Amino acid sequence: MKLNELAPNPGAKQERKRVGRGIGSGMGKTSTKGHKGQKARSGVAVRAFEGGQMPIYRRLPKVGFKNPTRKVFEPVNLDSLQKAIDGGRLSSDGTIDTAALIEAGLVGKVGDGVRLLGRGELTAAVTIAVAGASKTAIAAVEKAGGKVILPSNTPAEA
Repeated sequence: MKLNELAPNPGAKQERKRVGRGIGSGMGKTSTKGHKGQKARSGVAVRAFEGGQMPIYRRLPKVGFKNPTRKVFEPVNLDSLQKAIDGGRLSSDGTIDTAALIEAGLVGKVGDGVRLLGRGELTAAVTIAVAGASKTAIAAVEKAGGKVILPSNTPAEA
């Protein structure tokens, strides 16, 4: 192969669209902008404009409140915990913490911590260290002979 034989792949290079270069180009006169109107002008921004009608975001009432400082917990239920222990992904001896739950694939992104929820049955006696737990989850873990460790500044119903 010689340098003068080098060429880009077919279709890899495309010529720039040249608008406003005469009627014969097919993109002359209005330069692909149609005829008149706000959108034919430069510097237009018509995101929520409804032609002078009251926009929907102003017609509808304001609803609700989203707390900007809310805590977002990743939920883990007792049945998925038991399934991971039975499958050998989690060890029932020692303390099960957030790192162990991530490694076992029970939680993905941990925002403000993991919250243990009481769906399902737990038969293994395990010690679990989490950021929050429901009362039913704590009762079920203690009934199975285990223990739930919560941060000292967080109440049981976090």
